[in-house]
Amino acid sequence: MRRTIVLALCFAVAAAMPCTAQKKKNPAFDATQGIGIFGSVLKELNTFYVDTPDVETLVEEGINAMLYTLDPYTVYIPETESDDFKFMTTGEYGGIGSLISTRDSFTYIAEPYEGLPAQMCGLKAGDKILRIDSVSAVGLPSEKVSERLKGPANTIVTVVVERPETLDTLTFDVVRKKIVLPAVPYYGVLRDGIGYIYLQSFTDKAAAEVKEALLDLKKNHHIDALILDLRSNPGGILDEALQIINYFVPKGVEVLSTRGRVKQWDRTYKTTQKPIDANIPLAVLINSESASASEIVSGTLQDLDRAVILGERSFGKGLVQSTRPLPYNGMLKITTSKYYIPSGRSIQAIDYSHRNAAGRAERIPDSLTTAYTTAGGRIVRDGGGITPDIKIELPQIPNIVYYLVTDRQVFDYATRFEQQHPTIAPIEEFVITDEIYNDFKTYVKEKDFKYDRRSEKVLEELRKWTKFEGYYTDAEEEINSLTQKLSHNLDRDLDAFRKEIEEQLAAEIVKRYYYQKGEIKENLKHDPIVQKAEETLLDRNRYDALLKPAPAEIEK
Repeated sequence: MRRTIVLALCFAVAAAMPCTAQKKKNPAFDATQGIGIFGSVLKELNTFYVDTPDVETLVEEGINAMLYTLDPYTVYIPETESDDFKFMTTGEYGGIGSLISTRDSFTYIAEPYEGLPAQMCGLKAGDKILRIDSVSAVGLPSEKVSERLKGPANTIVTVVVERPETLDTLTFDVVRKKIVLPAVPYYGVLRDGIGYIYLQSFTDKAAAEVKEALLDLKKNHHIDALILDLRSNPGGILDEALQIINYFVPKGVEVLSTRGRVKQWDRTYKTTQKPIDANIPLAVLINSESASASEIVSGTLQDLDRAVILGERSFGKGLVQSTRPLPYNGMLKITTSKYYIPSGRSIQAIDYSHRNAAGRAERIPDSLTTAYTTAGGRIVRDGGGITPDIKIELPQIPNIVYYLVTDRQVFDYATRFEQQHPTIAPIEEFVITDEIYNDFKTYVKEKDFKYDRRSEKVLEELRKWTKFEGYYTDAEEEINSLTQKLSHNLDRDLDAFRKEIEEQLAAEIVKRYYYQKGEIKENLKHDPIVQKAEETLLDRNRYDALLKPAPAEIEK
């Protein structure tokens, strides 16, 4: 609402100056005039407003409202948020090394990272945080809890928790450390000599970690092909993406260009070094959350016919941001250019320069996109992310699975399981046995687990509308029969969707013993996109055919 009020004030000022609007536009003069008006309004409010205004809040929200009219990536970063911005670009912060989550009025340890202070001192997933130093954590927002857990390296924070099931109150004196989260949390070898690298972010260490993983896979495991997994990778530093491309592309190849309003900043990027391997068969995995630098890597390798892209259509962020210093240690992260991959296409999906009548920017429709060609003549299109060479639609998550996860039934059961079982089998051997699954079913029923069933809601709507339209008397018997057949039956649903539930349960349990790497390895056991990538890389004729134009494209 505050943002709406600020925008309304801006429009009111504009409406009050009809003569100025008729003059020829002079951007420099308009900017100076706008600064003067903004400063004068702020001064008048600070002097005459009936209550004492919070000037700092007014200024920050005024800035944010102004930037809101541009794009979601141009943002003001005050000094108080500089640490969060540093974490996004470096993966570093001072703290205990754990994810936290909030439930009801409490914050819990959600996932302690392996080898970091929280895990090393004995904090476990599921621990309820009661107090941090002398401050109660009950009812404290999660961001405030996070702030208190963070701090300079080598300082001590006292964390008091309640351990689930036992309900013991435990106190831990945790020595904060400089936490560096890996860009590559896992890499390894899949079947038949196929290497796998999972890159979760493009921090300032991403290229170095990918290089280390790739060299190790080649030297010590003698891989014959590689899967680079960029799914749900939101992007990051442009230079890191360019270095990673260079590992697979010969020196001197143009891989990217950026163009913006300041022409002196326009650049064309070429690979500058000898590649690590310019010939190894390569598959890149993307999904709808793969954005920015992820799309630069996947799109460039697609345009150069260097890799087969599998998965879902990517996010569609073709804008480049730079940071500009502001007074009082603030920063402005501002969109300065658009990037274009080797075919010449932009993958930006939303045109923020044009908005509909409601003021919303809209996605560029497929009918208005333009065709481009890859180095080998394949047809690719701009204006909407990277379209995979092999599209894979994942099955919809069953309703019961969604609620078992979001209501923390799976999480809480894994917490109890860990307390009852000091160890489990190695990841490669671990399975959800009938004994484990039946125990889980008993646990869920004891917790009186309830969840929404869409079929029941639809049926209730049908009953209501048939009564309204006068058909209910004739249809009552059939509707009652459907009601009986679709009645809530937890046992039936737990059995019907056992496979999907087991996958979630196994990943959560394995994570308690083998942490993030273990969870990734467990999920790889039944990942349909990875399995399709393996099949494609093992069928060299199929792989080569995908990187060549289809006959219809050649005829064009």
